[in-house]
Amino acid sequence: MDWQALITDAGARIAPHVRHTPVATARFGDLILSLKFEQMQHTGSFKARGAFNTLMQARVPQAGVVAASGGNHGAAVAHAARILGHAARIYVPQIAGPAKIALIRAQGATLQVVPGAYAEAAARAAEWRRATGAMEVHPYDAEATVAGQGTVMAEWETQGLDADTVLIAVGGGGLVAGALGWLGGRRKVVAVEPATCAALHAAMAAGAPVDVEVSGIAANALGARRIGGLCLGLAQRYAVQTVLVSDTAIREAQTALWQEMRQLVEPAGATALAALLSGAYTPEDGERVAVLICGGNVAPDPLDSL
Repeated sequence: MDWQALITDAGARIAPHVRHTPVATARFGDLILSLKFEQMQHTGSFKARGAFNTLMQARVPQAGVVAASGGNHGAAVAHAARILGHAARIYVPQIAGPAKIALIRAQGATLQVVPGAYAEAAARAAEWRRATGAMEVHPYDAEATVAGQGTVMAEWETQGLDADTVLIAVGGGGLVAGALGWLGGRRKVVAVEPATCAALHAAMAAGAPVDVEVSGIAANALGARRIGGLCLGLAQRYAVQTVLVSDTAIREAQTALWQEMRQLVEPAGATALAALLSGAYTPEDGERVAVLICGGNVAPDPLDSL
């Protein structure tokens, strides 16, 4: 598969509907890092890229689109569907939390909150697809989704990315798969997961996707029970290093981003940085490192009480 061609096409396709998100250089202690703030994308995460790419190259049926999500994907699909004039039905688990649930509702989609975790929401979305003929928009394991997410890395390189290594948080794997597809081994990619949501780490050890238990503070964004096949194939091809971080490390990274950069991000958005600040990943001398900040839908909404 020619991922670079797919991602190039996706970038041209979605350009009218997504933001060119900013980059910066920042110091955290002795670390000087390149950062990309994709939490400033529409609906607060990179997910809008994959959602627009999927819908803009599909023939959407009269029944509209359906998606299961921990929150960010659902908000992105709802946003893209509204902009493009399609009906959307979104299933989210209760752990999505009030901020992400409110965000999806604000996009005008029909929202169904499901007891349990992402897997339960996915099962309900599949039932709706079978019953109505709606088009399912997969959050991570679909070619159009991965190509859309890959535009983050393509865009970053046009902005002058100066790094040997890029750290990326992983849930189901669409974002890191897109990065790997674009880079094709030209830069080192480190996949960072919460220790309590480690689907890629488990799959790399087993040599195949396996089910994992999901919990912790980033579960509503990174809580895929099983890694996507597209992600695993690319991760194996490029021998991706996986790194695990604790909830405490993620919280500390959130705090550091606020204190040093005045960037307020959700736990998933701080997960990649947590690997560096906690020492779970230690760069070699002279290694230039970049971190992708991927989500900003903080719960509870810090402005709710104002």
